[in-house]
Amino acid sequence: MPITETTSDPEALTLTVVGEYDVPVERLWQAWSDPRQIERFWGPPEWPATFTRHDMVAGGRSDYFMTGPDGERSSGYWTFEQVDDGRSFTAVDGFATDDGVANDDMPTMTFDVRFEATADGSRFVNVTTFPDLASMEKLVEMGMVEGMTAAMGQMPDVLADLTSFAHGRDTEVQLLTETTARFSRVIRGSVEQVWRAHHDVGLLQRWMLGPDGWTMPVCEPGEQVGDTYRYEWASDDGDERFGFEGEVLESTPPNREVTTEGMIGMGGPSTRNEMTLTPADGATLLTLVITYPSAELREQIMETGMIDGMEASYARLEEALVGASA
Repeated sequence: MPITETTSDPEALTLTVVGEYDVPVERLWQAWSDPRQIERFWGPPEWPATFTRHDMVAGGRSDYFMTGPDGERSSGYWTFEQVDDGRSFTAVDGFATDDGVANDDMPTMTFDVRFEATADGSRFVNVTTFPDLASMEKLVEMGMVEGMTAAMGQMPDVLADLTSFAHGRDTEVQLLTETTARFSRVIRGSVEQVWRAHHDVGLLQRWMLGPDGWTMPVCEPGEQVGDTYRYEWASDDGDERFGFEGEVLESTPPNREVTTEGMIGMGGPSTRNEMTLTPADGATLLTLVITYPSAELREQIMETGMIDGMEASYARLEEALVGASA
């Protein structure tokens, strides 16, 4: 039984949940920090979670929704106040409307989660603090304790599944909503190295090339909020050329960057690209969430061989970083 203790303290306004697992602390932390993994256990089995953002750094944010058996949704968010990589984090947990805006009609909670080594593996201790007794009673009546116990009961299967999240897997894509898709790739190299590779002209021109047979003659990256960028590619035979341009909307080095992206000369609305870099067992989990103007455009773009091109580029990126550290 993964949940070993559930303690409610109305005087302190806290609910404490303890779980113990036969894996190292590092593996337990990874399950919480990787959006592909946490969404496999955060929601109860009948209400699985989908994380559209999981920026697990101090000042970062997570956005998620849980989908019920009849297609109904319940949305929430976390804002991270403190993060000590591999050891603990503190976050505010709140309810949200379907468009991600905080639902002020519902109470927020603060939870402190710490991860500890044990003789047989590791444990997490989650202490949730409520703003007042009425809020605590309301959320408990809504089934918070039962829901959390059922959700955490799924963790052993996630922790045992090493191959789905291991190094060496190709770029993976998951359709989050009708207009958003999440692309994930574990890259050998530190978060700082992967961030630099996305902003250094010399490195970009070595790896961001897609399939073989292309060069990148124009490489003008942006890094500060408000900067614009422009990338152009040309086929080796000189017969084809295309490019993208956009603007940096958010930048929190070396963990998160949000940009717009549109094809040069095409006009029309741009995509919104949210890149998050998270430490992952000696490597970096690169997560790119792209929001398209429409479901039709998303399908059109993905049918162009986009995923294969991304994988070819990320494989080159990994080679460049490994070579640089050799």
